[in-house]
Amino acid sequence: MAGDHILTTHVGSLPGPPGFEATAPQDEQALRGAVQWVVERQRAAGLDIVNEGELTKGGDWLSFADARLGGFEERPFPASGSMLLRGKDRQEFADFYKYATERQTLFFTPDDRIKQKRRYTVATSPVSYVGLPGLRREIDLLRSAVGDRRRAFLTSTAPSSLEVYRGNEYYATADEYVFALAEALRVEYEAIANAGFLVQIDDAWTVALWDRIGIEMGLAAFKKYCMVRVEALNHALRNIPDDSIRYHFCWGSWHGPHAFDLPLADIVDVMLAVKAKFYSFEAANVRHEHEYRIWEQVALPSGKVIMPGVVTHSTDLIEHPQLVSERIQRFARLVGAENVIASTDCGFGGRTHPQIAWAKLRALSEGASLASQALSR
Repeated sequence: MAGDHILTTHVGSLPGPPGFEATAPQDEQALRGAVQWVVERQRAAGLDIVNEGELTKGGDWLSFADARLGGFEERPFPASGSMLLRGKDRQEFADFYKYATERQTLFFTPDDRIKQKRRYTVATSPVSYVGLPGLRREIDLLRSAVGDRRRAFLTSTAPSSLEVYRGNEYYATADEYVFALAEALRVEYEAIANAGFLVQIDDAWTVALWDRIGIEMGLAAFKKYCMVRVEALNHALRNIPDDSIRYHFCWGSWHGPHAFDLPLADIVDVMLAVKAKFYSFEAANVRHEHEYRIWEQVALPSGKVIMPGVVTHSTDLIEHPQLVSERIQRFARLVGAENVIASTDCGFGGRTHPQIAWAKLRALSEGASLASQALSR
């Protein structure tokens, strides 16, 4: 909260200008214009902390990393298939997933930013960071469009969320491998922070692996697995001040049942173990909205800020600003208004029709204004 105003932000991915194709090659002038457009559109919607909508990444939150890491060779997917296409949710709702896959309704496919098929690569030599030219371009494009850099962020990906799409034939253990990924990604994290922007770490797979590998492992073993990945991430963030780091933690963003998501109460300690000041998590979709009450039992550590989702990509209904206000107030009354920034459940690009995405962001800002008034009385 800045003064008597609840700050607003979002998770990262946004629709671009009409006619803009995020996955198509863009010349410098066209991309610079698109970034300027999306920054201005965020500000017009009333958002306080903005980014470039991930338009500079040439794809979704995962695929951009394909060109930024060295040491990998592309291979066919293992005969056993991807573990990401297995799990309790897909088993229990097999008919739904067959239907949704055939019709490509798990995401907003006309945008084409969420890949239906991904590359599978394997580490065959030391993992390295080779993406500085692309990263420098990304930083420059955002810098050209924003004034106050402390009110802007750039996203990157957690080592654990890259790990699931990349096999390992070089490192002796899985732990050694994930630490190698983290050390390579450290270059990107530090470059963003050194440029004066907030660095956001997107981690949509760590907790979403629960119904794929965690249920069989058991909660204690799964949390131990997660904590190793937190340690690797913290290793990569070691040189960055906490107040420059946002951590986005979610259960995956596809339009499916999510009936077997791990409860936040079982994993909140893992989330809070990440070296960050700002914690972003889903709190507006119907599977997780009730979980705001965990903050009645869990004390938010001093100096930390939560960024709960108060509008969601998971429905095309536009949240009423009064509902958004109520959601914000629930958190503010439990952890303190000064420790809350109103956000979204996940990114909108590739998940929501552009008209609906921008309407939801306006509702977010309007709701934050109502909440600010109510909390200042």
